[in-house]
Amino acid sequence: MQKYKIWFLASRPWSFTMTAISVSVGASFASLHGTFSWTLYLLTLLGSILVHGATNLINDYYDVRSGVDKQDVSTVQYRPHPLVEGELSLKGVLFVSVILYILAGLIGFYLIIDRGLDLLWLIFAGFFFSLTYTAPPLKYKYYALGEIGVFLMWGPVMVEGAFFVQRQAFSLSALWVSLPFGILVTLVLLANNLRDIAYDQREGISTLPILFGKQQGSNLYLGLIILAYLAVVIMALVGPLTLWSLLVLLSLPMAIRLFKTVAQELPMNADARTAQLDTLFGVLLVISIVLDRLL
Repeated sequence: MQKYKIWFLASRPWSFTMTAISVSVGASFASLHGTFSWTLYLLTLLGSILVHGATNLINDYYDVRSGVDKQDVSTVQYRPHPLVEGELSLKGVLFVSVILYILAGLIGFYLIIDRGLDLLWLIFAGFFFSLTYTAPPLKYKYYALGEIGVFLMWGPVMVEGAFFVQRQAFSLSALWVSLPFGILVTLVLLANNLRDIAYDQREGISTLPILFGKQQGSNLYLGLIILAYLAVVIMALVGPLTLWSLLVLLSLPMAIRLFKTVAQELPMNADARTAQLDTLFGVLLVISIVLDRLL
């Protein structure tokens, strides 16, 4: 049982809420345009979480293998890192990652056959952003492109993919709706990179805060929070969202507290606190879409 717990923690299950919200936003928004299939929703959710788990494991695999993640890396100080702590082997983590990718691929194959070949493009994009995040030769996370990959993955790719599975069509409206939550998920990585500037510089890693400087990186963080809320308000007033989506403003007090904290001095748990904001914002957005569907 202890071994299963170690593997469970290694997959970083607490981060799966972001995937669940992205899929739920896309699927619930699709329900505004027709029927809703719980079976297709659950298959999409399961496949996406399997890819997310594989991404987390393969990310740790290459970070440790390349020497980026060591005992003094900040992530070891605030979350379990079984690979660095010696509780798992590199070979074992790679093997489980491949298994998770295969299982996700089988679900993706079924959905492509059932819903249409066009879905292949989004599945391929998701696999590409997942695997090449830290894997050579691209390892784009190390070249200040991590935020872009995260934004695309948890914004347009997942939301549009969940919409397509339900409607068998792409949607420009779903693309717009994907942007605010995609931005907030991106801020989790940006907060992490702001905190780790000194460590990343020492390891020869390039991130946006290193390129822009800590102050400009903090300004970018604060500006993107404003942009995420502003985007929802605009879409609530002119479409494709409705006034129900203004429910996300209930998360504004948390956002303001985080905004003030980051503006003064970045806390060590800024990424975790950003993830909490993501969750509240995302859940409220999903609830607003569901209420629009029901009422």
